[in-house]
Amino acid sequence: MVKIAIDAMGGDFGPEPIVKGCIAALKNKSFEPILVGKKSEILPMLPKRYRDKISIVEADDVISMSDAATDAVKRKESTIYKAVDLVKNGEADGVVSAGHSGATMTLATLRLGRLKGISRPALITFMPTLKGRRSIILDVGANVDCKPEHLVQFALMGGCYAESVMGIQNPRIGLLANGEEDSKGNEVTKAAHKLLKDSDGFIGNVEGGDIFNGSCDVITCDGFIGNLVLKTTEGVASTISALIKDYIRKSPIAITGALLMRKVFKLLKKEIDYAEVGGAPLIGIKGCAIVSHGKSNAKAMENAIYQAIAYVDTGVNEHILKKLQKYNLKEN
Repeated sequence: MVKIAIDAMGGDFGPEPIVKGCIAALKNKSFEPILVGKKSEILPMLPKRYRDKISIVEADDVISMSDAATDAVKRKESTIYKAVDLVKNGEADGVVSAGHSGATMTLATLRLGRLKGISRPALITFMPTLKGRRSIILDVGANVDCKPEHLVQFALMGGCYAESVMGIQNPRIGLLANGEEDSKGNEVTKAAHKLLKDSDGFIGNVEGGDIFNGSCDVITCDGFIGNLVLKTTEGVASTISALIKDYIRKSPIAITGALLMRKVFKLLKKEIDYAEVGGAPLIGIKGCAIVSHGKSNAKAMENAIYQAIAYVDTGVNEHILKKLQKYNLKEN
């Protein structure tokens, strides 16, 4: 049975939504959760019938959002350090944290190590599309500056994830640029394009709109651009939702229409709500790490746990190693 270590103290709202999310996940999936945090706070939140199903590892130190990510390496008694070490020591298969994302990525990379042939692990996020299934974009924040070889690794890893975890046969892989022509892009993307040209599923350069129209399954970019795309998308979704609510509030006719379209609005909210995704997998490490939003509610944590289970069960890391061997890529 898959064992998932969960940083119980890392989120903005303390352990309550994390514990609730864990319990909700247990109702639907068979796995062994290990909550890492202050037992005195966690235990009272656990219904008695779940206390023999959930392990607790004591940890008092919590890395705050204001701390430097590198501090986490020295703080061996922190919740995220102990959670990652459970994976390193083989006591858990994956780790989930809504805490300091930089600390989680730093520890997962340094303590677990990178897959052979991977220079830089990358952070994945998921975007809604017109085709009814999500596209994935990587990197969205783990690597600000990249070499062409790193983008190639991201593209291949993203393709493996799309195929293994999301069940997309022959995923279409694109390189995010300022135009579809081969000549577009900066020097790094142009060089990456040449390296990717003959790889499986590569469709060439794609533009921002292709992230959402369903024409591409895997969008590859560096972490600087990817994080800008992610934050901009979140801002646009939030603004549009606020504008719709404001217009409805001001118009009696719109209120009537909104009542008739409640189901449509509910489905739309589900598509753009980060809680429906759960978290961002850090791909390219030995093991599994899911980085969740600091403001994650119970639903988000539940879905993050499902992500971790799927990552482990589908063997995506083995798929990546085979793919790298096929293209004979070396670390750079």
